[in-house]
Amino acid sequence: MTDIGLTSELTAPLPPSGQIPLIGFGTWQLRGDEARQAVSWALEAGYRHIDTATGYGNEQQVGAALADSGVPRDQVFVTTKLPPDHVGRERRTLRESLDNLGVDYLDLWLIHWPPNGTPGEDSWKVFVEAQGEGLVRNIGVSNYSLDQIDTLTNATGVTPAVNQIKWSPFLFDRSLLDASRKRGVVVEGYSPFRAAKLDHPELTQIAEKYGKTVPQVIMRWHVQRGIVVIPKSAQRERIESNIDIFDFELSADELNSVDHLTEA
Repeated sequence: MTDIGLTSELTAPLPPSGQIPLIGFGTWQLRGDEARQAVSWALEAGYRHIDTATGYGNEQQVGAALADSGVPRDQVFVTTKLPPDHVGRERRTLRESLDNLGVDYLDLWLIHWPPNGTPGEDSWKVFVEAQGEGLVRNIGVSNYSLDQIDTLTNATGVTPAVNQIKWSPFLFDRSLLDASRKRGVVVEGYSPFRAAKLDHPELTQIAEKYGKTVPQVIMRWHVQRGIVVIPKSAQRERIESNIDIFDFELSADELNSVDHLTEA
């Protein structure tokens, strides 16, 4: 797999005709004014993909930052998630998310976790209906196995467009990535730094070569591998640094080396 470009507009295709920005901004654990400020800084820095969840308790603050940013709605990809304990109240939860975010539609709605360890076919049918009504542009899941994804597909004929899972160079799974893509499922990674060894010598050597930070190398690796990545920070400097990855390019050898850090 080779590099896919050097532009901050990089996206991955979503079936049948959508696009998801490869770099997003995560908001887990961000609350209150801290959440609003962080999202505002992210939008100023050029992020055009914002990830939240009903369970994060910050949809209103995310919505306020979106409204205050001046960035047109159709230029920001907005994701939120249904908590697994909201089975049976999917419609109500969706309406509340739309109201809290101050938007007429979601770009992506995810089932946050498999409900009670099951695929949640009934919830997925509601997701499919909401997509058909235009309330949600794309639908997907988070923290799902391939078998659970296949169950949803078999039940409805509609495959989740995205599976948001914990991902980093140290969790790289080629077979999972290939199997997901074979199904038309985009892999979206969260906790790219928390799930990594930021002091690993292979990463520090590459970072020093390009005059970059290790997190920037990890971000660049995700982008060149076509994997959506959603770093989170409450610090403006780090928010800006994490997206500053378009002035260098990892070589094929470096990409392969980072791929194999999972064996470290």
